[in-house]
This record gives sequence, C-alpha cells and structure tokens, in this order.
Amino acid sequence: MKRLAKIVIPVLVILGLVLVAGCSSVKESPISAPAPPGERVFPETGGISKNYAYEAASSHATAESDAAEIDRKIVKNGSMVLEVNDITAAIDGVAAIARDMSGYVVYSNKGGEPEITYGQISIRVPSDRFDEAFDRLRKLAVNVPNESTNSRDVTEEYTDLQAQLRNKEAEEAAYLEILKKAEKVEDILAVQQALSNVRGQIEQLKGRIQYIERTSDMGLIDVSLQKVKPIGGTAWSALETLKSAARGLVSFGKGLAIILIWVAVFSPVWIIILLVVLYFTRWRKAKARVPRK
Repeated sequence: MKRLAKIVIPVLVILGLVLVAGCSSVKESPISAPAPPGERVFPETGGISKNYAYEAASSHATAESDAAEIDRKIVKNGSMVLEVNDITAAIDGVAAIARDMSGYVVYSNKGGEPEITYGQISIRVPSDRFDEAFDRLRKLAVNVPNESTNSRDVTEEYTDLQAQLRNKEAEEAAYLEILKKAEKVEDILAVQQALSNVRGQIEQLKGRIQYIERTSDMGLIDVSLQKVKPIGGTAWSALETLKSAARGLVSFGKGLAIILIWVAVFSPVWIIILLVVLYFTRWRKAKARVPRK
C-alpha cells in the first residue's frame, strides 16, 4: 500500500498542476473582438472584402423597400382595321386624335396605284384614355371589320427592377466609401473595377425601368386603313379606260425597247453566227454543183 501511495500521489499532484496551468492560460488569453466594417475592408491577404459592400447594400435596400409604394404598371396594346373613303384624310385624322389626346405618331405609311388604297399608322396615347381613343377612331371609319386590345401587368417586374436598382445604388455607395479608405494600388484598382461593373448594371436597370414606365403610361394602337369598296363593283368610265389603255401602250413600248436593246448589245454574237451559217450554206451549194465523175 505504501508503495502504491508513493506512485499515485505524485501523479495526482502533476495532473492538478497541469489543470491549474491550463485554466490560467484560458483566462489570460483575450477574445478577439470582431473588426468594425472600416477595418474589414483590407484583410491581411491584401484582397478587398466584398461582404462589406454587399451587407451595406442589402441593409440599405431593405430599409427603403418597405417604404416604397409602386403603382400598378399595365402595358396596353390595340389594333384596328378601318374602312374609309379617303386614306390620306383618315391618316391625318388619326394623327390629329393622337395629338389632341397628348399622344404622338409612332409610324405612318400609305400606298397604292393608281390611287392610294391602303395606309398604316401607329400612335401612342395616354393609357388612361385608351378606350376613349378607340371610340374616336371608330368615328373616322365607314366600317370597322376588326379590332382587338390586350393588356399586360408588368408591376411585378417593375417592382423587382426597382429593388435591384436600390441594391446596386447602395452597393455603389459602399464601394465609394471603400475607395476613400483604400491605400494600396491593387486595392484601388480592384474597387474601381467593381464600381465600373456596378454602374454598368445600374444603367441597364434604369433603361429597362424607363422603358416600362414609358410603355405603361402610353398605350400603343396600330391602325390599318383600307379604302371602301363600292357596292356593285366599280362604275365604267371612259376616261379611266383611256388611261388604262395608255398605260398598256407604255408598258408595251417599254418591253419592245428592252428587247431591241438586248439585240443591239449582242449583235456581234448574232453577226458571227450569221456569217458561219452563210459560209456553210454556200459551201454546200458549191459542193453540190461539182459534177460527179
């Protein structure tokens, strides 16, 4: 027993000293505090902490998104086919309606021969007066064979783009703050590259947002114009018959002139062929006159 006690007691003493030393070392070692955002910009590796910019952007955008109220964005489009007596007058009338309703003409065209028989005009009018524009356009026509309208709700897309824009603008502001604190050349260049990318995305988002605002505020109406066909067919007219005959004569003259020009241009070829034919014809006749022995 005495021998066992001599072995166990020293071991217990040594273990106790080790535990005391370990506890004291834990108490003395300070716990490293998290670095503030300004100190997390440039880690020991020399890189740039992108988390700072993204965290700042997200918190900033979240605070603003709750306060933002977006009106519904509805894109309206329509089309009409109008039969009218005078295509030119109808196009002028459609354009006048667009201007009177604070809209504008997007595109117009007319054509036909010998007289104008069709036309096309596209206008934009305020969306809140879209139905009124249809009513006024109908009054320009003798008949309306076809018309259609459709609308598309782009509010969700518009709201999402607004949120993305706020995030990118906040991210841009965060990178600008980082740039002020950057000291190393590689850090400055990296921040400037990140800024350039973010600003490019901001411009794309703004362009899409402006397009949605413009198309939702102003509805598009495509108007096709056709000349009214007279009942019972077209009446006979001596003057129109004379004009038609004159046009036919002119067309015949043009065709004949084209043929003569082609013949004149290829005259060397025709002459060579003719000479060859004449030569062989005379040769055969001369051969036929020679008496057989």
